[in-house]
Amino acid sequence: MSQDPENLKKLAKEHSEKLAKIGMDLGEIQFSYKIEEKVNKEYWQKRMKDFKKYNEKGLEYYNQVHSMMNLANKEEAQMFLLRISKFRQLSTALSETMEKIKENPSIIDSKDRQHSPWSKEIKNQITEQSNKCLRHEMDMNTSFREFYEKYLKIILE
Repeated sequence: MSQDPENLKKLAKEHSEKLAKIGMDLGEIQFSYKIEEKVNKEYWQKRMKDFKKYNEKGLEYYNQVHSMMNLANKEEAQMFLLRISKFRQLSTALSETMEKIKENPSIIDSKDRQHSPWSKEIKNQITEQSNKCLRHEMDMNTSFREFYEKYLKIILE
């Protein structure tokens, strides 16, 4: 934080305003990681489209968080960048599993007694990956809140 305090405050406010706008956009998307046992292709196509939109906006949000963190503490900002990278990896894995389900939606039907081991594995993967994505986002948000309280709140006051 070797920058001029007034300039730093101005930059932090600009980043904060951008972050708030992206956060509002993200909130409007209303994506949920909850897995539903819908067995039609259209549902999974829409779900994938919604997830892609949510994920793109989420990445924009977390990149803005990183930029804001970088103003106050570059080292912790770099650690957050690693979390963004993991978020990308988890999102990619979830998208790939959704694609498998979209191609064969009966995989997700728990009432289907004919499930192959492959189908059961895919069903378990989607649940596990959704949970990992959700937990990771919660951890990222907690990390940013703690960072905000420790560094940014002082700058913005």
